[in-house]
Amino acid sequence: MRDNGIWIYIVLMALVTNLIRILPVTVIRKKIRSRFLRSFLYYVPYVTLAVMTFPAIMDAAGSPLAGLAALLVGIVAAWTGLGLFPVSIICCVSVFVLGLVS
Repeated sequence: MRDNGIWIYIVLMALVTNLIRILPVTVIRKKIRSRFLRSFLYYVPYVTLAVMTFPAIMDAAGSPLAGLAALLVGIVAAWTGLGLFPVSIICCVSVFVLGLVS
């Protein structure tokens, strides 16, 4: 009988996921004029990506120190105007070198 409980969770998850996507389209029909709300909605995808990526950076390196160093090296490399692929290569090399040193 407990196996039926998973279907309740799946249906509930589907409802919540679709509600989050459908509700803004149906409720907000006019252009959003609030500067604060527009800027908030503009940055939501970037913040979500950062929140998902940061813990992975700290865990994937093997040691938090190597992950933090790779993060800082990546920020500097991206700030100088390098693209995504060179920044990722530089971060991987920095983690590799720190793994050899420690």
